[in-house]
Amino acid sequence: MYVLKIEDILIEKDDKRLKLTSVIALKLLEEAKKLTPNINWIEHSICVGNTAAVIAEKLNLDAEKAKTLGYIHDIGKRVGDFHNHVINGYNYMKELNFDDEYCEICLTHSYLNNDISCTAGGMPPKTEFLVNFIENHEYSIYEKIINLCDLMCTNKVLTVDKRLIDIMIRRGTFDNTQYHIKETYKLKEYIDVLLGCSVYDLFPEIQNSL
Repeated sequence: MYVLKIEDILIEKDDKRLKLTSVIALKLLEEAKKLTPNINWIEHSICVGNTAAVIAEKLNLDAEKAKTLGYIHDIGKRVGDFHNHVINGYNYMKELNFDDEYCEICLTHSYLNNDISCTAGGMPPKTEFLVNFIENHEYSIYEKIINLCDLMCTNKVLTVDKRLIDIMIRRGTFDNTQYHIKETYKLKEYIDVLLGCSVYDLFPEIQNSL
């Protein structure tokens, strides 16, 4: 066993793989604040993680895992062009040698329906690797939860409607916008069926704003 030091945290490393936790993920986000003047995505990431944990717990899944995946999904925005954050995040997590699922969430969170064109805010840069990965990857329930939470959260949890409007106001509309909106509602319905209720029922702050 050996360790990786991130500031004052020592991460135990077994079999050349690192096990990420929400505490370590938060530390990575704290470090990211030093590298970028735009920290809105950091507050968003924390909201996504906390929201995902609530949904996962209701589904009798691993809430800590869901929270950690949510915290780390946008980590590629710590450096470089935000439009490249999916690849940057994947590569960054790979360099730190974290388990594959914590690397892959950086790729999958932006794309619904195994489709590289089903994304918000227009089409970001794509590579052959990214296209092939998204088309052939089997999304886990955790990845689907993060997909949905990413489309419900700013620095607070919102309805899908309000979040999609927020994205369109900031980024505009594109040829794929209608398709992405339809798939977002399909994803919410899928999670609602699993929950046996509307996902909104889990969040009083949403109910109070309806």
